[in-house]
Amino acid sequence: MPDTPHDLTEALLAAARAAGAESADAVAIRGESVVVDIRAGTLEQAERAEGTDIGLRVLIGGRQANVSGSDTRPETLAALAERAVAMAREAPQDPHAGLADPSQLARDRDAAGLELCDPATAPAPETLMRMAQETEAAALGVRGVSQVQSASAAWSHRDMHIAASNGFSGGYARTDTSLSCAAIAGTGTGMERDADGDSRVFLGDLRGPEDIGACAGRRAAERIGARRPPTGAYPVLFDERVAATLIGHLLAAANGASVARGASWLRDRLDTAVLPMRSTCPRTRTARASPARASSTPRGCRPRRAPSSRAGCCAGSRSISPPRASSAWRRRPTPRAACRGRPRRRHGTWRSPRGVAAATRCCARWAPGCWSPR
Repeated sequence: MPDTPHDLTEALLAAARAAGAESADAVAIRGESVVVDIRAGTLEQAERAEGTDIGLRVLIGGRQANVSGSDTRPETLAALAERAVAMAREAPQDPHAGLADPSQLARDRDAAGLELCDPATAPAPETLMRMAQETEAAALGVRGVSQVQSASAAWSHRDMHIAASNGFSGGYARTDTSLSCAAIAGTGTGMERDADGDSRVFLGDLRGPEDIGACAGRRAAERIGARRPPTGAYPVLFDERVAATLIGHLLAAANGASVARGASWLRDRLDTAVLPMRSTCPRTRTARASPARASSTPRGCRPRRAPSSRAGCCAGSRSISPPRASSAWRRRPTPRAACRGRPRRRHGTWRSPRGVAAATRCCARWAPGCWSPR
């Protein structure tokens, strides 16, 4: 039976070729995780999970099909490949389906320099429990906070390997440690709730429990006494937690698959204005500070630095999924926005780390009449 993710992908490709596929690519992910939830100072829930997931895509004459599973027995891999080939033969032709040319493949596939995996020993469940308890205690120490809905600490590790019949084979390991808290302020019908959290690759980089708990408590307490304004048109002040997500609408629309299939509003809008003229949104997958770091694209191609927008205009599409905004927030004044929409109350002052901050400021400066997400 195949053991490692590398062995699993090779076995999947061999099964696909034996079933009649012209080309194929496969992915295998093996991971483990630990989650601890605290409520009222005591253990609410502790969960540990381990598992392996596999996926296979086969291509036959411009047709493709995808299958996935978690059973890694050789007979199951053969059955998956046979079903995928049968599905592909019935699928409609897709002129955009295919693997990358071997000349486009990434040659440097060592992900060690991207620092995706914490070499330290996994934290013990007792350590995670103590972190969550300290976070809850810090939230309860904020004036106005009546209770804490939950405080959670989690750790995960996963190994991923991707291989394709065009010769690509590469993988990496990744760790994540997170800490979060949801606080409730006020009493009765005037209760308000808000939260804070942090997630990092390295446990040592995680914000302290006292910081996260106190921030969650302050955010909840600041909501007390909020008023509903009368209906009208107002300038909008976005909390940067919201502003940092606005650029995601543009990145999602610039997805190459959506543009090719006509499912994106950016179709046929190359070199047309979508952002203010002074803005440029670069994209790269090799920067160590990037939340979407990788030594290659999901199809094995070499990453390259290129703008999604240049001088406010759409400069190209993307063949990868949009990265999420990092949860590693640091304090600073919230940028003021002048966008149309419902007024939003300011709940705190935050900025994102370098690499996301530029996109945040760009989003926060959209003015009436400029493109805005719907």
